[in-house]
Amino acid sequence: MDTALLILGLIAAVTAASVIANRVGVPAPLLLVVIGIGASFLPFLEPIELSPELVLVGLLPPLLYAASIRTSLVDIRANRQAIAWLAVGLVIATTVIVGFVAWLLIPIPLAAAFAFGAVVAPPDAVAATAIARRIGLPRRVVTVLEGESLLNDATALVALRTAIVAIGATVSVWSISLDFLWAAAGGAAIGVLVALVLALIRRKIKDPLIDTTVSLMAPFLAYLPAEEAHASGVISVVTAGLVLGHKAPIIQDATSRMNERINWDTIQFLLENTVFLLIGLQVRRIVEGIGGSSLSGWTITLFCAGVLAAVILARPLWVFPIGLLLIRPRRSDSPDFSWRTTAVVSWAGMRGVVTLAAVFVIPDTVPNVQVLVLGAFVVTAGTLLIQGLSLPWLARRLRIRGPDEREDALSEATVLRAAVEAGRRELDRIITPDDDEEVIRILRARGESRLNASWERLGSVEADETPSELYRRLRTAMLAAERAEVLRIRTTGEFDSEVLAEVMDDLDVEESMIDRREARAAPSSETTLVTPERTASTCVDLDNAPADATPQTPDACGDCLREGTRWVHLRLCLTCGAVGCCDSSVGRHAERHFHQSGHPVMRSFEPGEAWRWCYVHELLG
Repeated sequence: MDTALLILGLIAAVTAASVIANRVGVPAPLLLVVIGIGASFLPFLEPIELSPELVLVGLLPPLLYAASIRTSLVDIRANRQAIAWLAVGLVIATTVIVGFVAWLLIPIPLAAAFAFGAVVAPPDAVAATAIARRIGLPRRVVTVLEGESLLNDATALVALRTAIVAIGATVSVWSISLDFLWAAAGGAAIGVLVALVLALIRRKIKDPLIDTTVSLMAPFLAYLPAEEAHASGVISVVTAGLVLGHKAPIIQDATSRMNERINWDTIQFLLENTVFLLIGLQVRRIVEGIGGSSLSGWTITLFCAGVLAAVILARPLWVFPIGLLLIRPRRSDSPDFSWRTTAVVSWAGMRGVVTLAAVFVIPDTVPNVQVLVLGAFVVTAGTLLIQGLSLPWLARRLRIRGPDEREDALSEATVLRAAVEAGRRELDRIITPDDDEEVIRILRARGESRLNASWERLGSVEADETPSELYRRLRTAMLAAERAEVLRIRTTGEFDSEVLAEVMDDLDVEESMIDRREARAAPSSETTLVTPERTASTCVDLDNAPADATPQTPDACGDCLREGTRWVHLRLCLTCGAVGCCDSSVGRHAERHFHQSGHPVMRSFEPGEAWRWCYVHELLG
């Protein structure tokens, strides 16, 4: 009963704190740490031991797996150099810097000091990216922080293991190098092998529940064999997660992917927030453990302050000199990467539960080991509170611009158009003269409707209701009425409950698809929206077309005015200046103008937009 109450209390505290954090605008991890610190001193609450086995075997694998299956393998590859500098180079540099500081401040062997340095070296896999996404950092910066946090635990744990061996014996540079090499290569190989085996199995599974069950076993199937082989279980789990996440559209059907996403989102939410609450709950046990130390209070305070300062300063001292490698843009004119983003990355060094768990791996025979435990907690709580609270302020002060919702909408519309065109070609290939023409018309209309809804996310947010927004509003009201009728029928008891549940499931799936988009993309800055260079295409017509033209009918579609119809968005012909309405409008006069005149290129005539479209080659430029 006590265990059940403890679990219930943790979940209730996590849920309540997350709701409060969202309302007051404070990151939930930081609030949970503070709540945990206060709760640890409640007289009726028994101390909760955060053992290394619980964290490193029970919590770390599923947390890493949940993050890695949602991380792009393509993006990780594209930023592998920057990630390696942080996940390997920075961890080793921090280990050495903090180790020497600890060795100078308190009487411990140098090997033990390096073990402590390895403990506090890796930033947390959750805190940095959670805060980074919340404050809206550029995507490539978030990718680098994600990759670092997924892989740096492996470097730190190998360094810790080597330092602990060195406490009782002599180690050579050769043995350390082999240990690191096997940890990385062996962990990656085992992770790939596990991923490939699971992919073969999951291809044959058609039941979403069984597929989800296999998914829940995946992190432990990757972690345990790697650790047994003395390779890196962390690298194995991350590798398996990246590969399985990358192959998910191939090895799973849509229902299985949705179920897996929902389940892992829930697991990640509960585990990562519970972890921060548990960090705070360790304070009472750590304070009680420090009571028997022979060191003076001044020495202990100086040690804690010194290692915290060393941890915080080591990151910018490493990041800024290698900034060109860390933030090197893929395009010379990229606005996302500058000294400002380097500063933000250098300040995103919050430590977490791995630090607090790994410190208990240091042998009890090490002198002043309880002081090291206290130092690990001070570093964890200090970085979470100091850097975690100030990181959003720093990003605002440096005017860091996150992803532009309009650019995302434009890119999404481009990708969706290519997908819809592929579907149309396949439909044209497989239809036969005997197929029902009405069904064929509906299929074509559905693809066109999805494409138009994507384009409608552009344009002024103050504009009139678009067709897709009208459809969303009316269909949502219809679904509510349909659900109410099904519930009325259920009360009569005339139909089997399983039949009614199937009907309700169908309604829920359709409503979830409708609610996926709530509003049009709002500009994140005052800049004019042009096609992002990374997605822009080129053709002879786009190359020869001017950037602008004098409109024949400013602020209106002349054909719509003559025909008495309403336009959704406006387009400007760059050859003659004719203004027509978009494909979501009733008249589709911009496209009609192209077919009548042959003028190939138009541009958006919406406020703050200047992206162009070639009708001849169907390219965005």
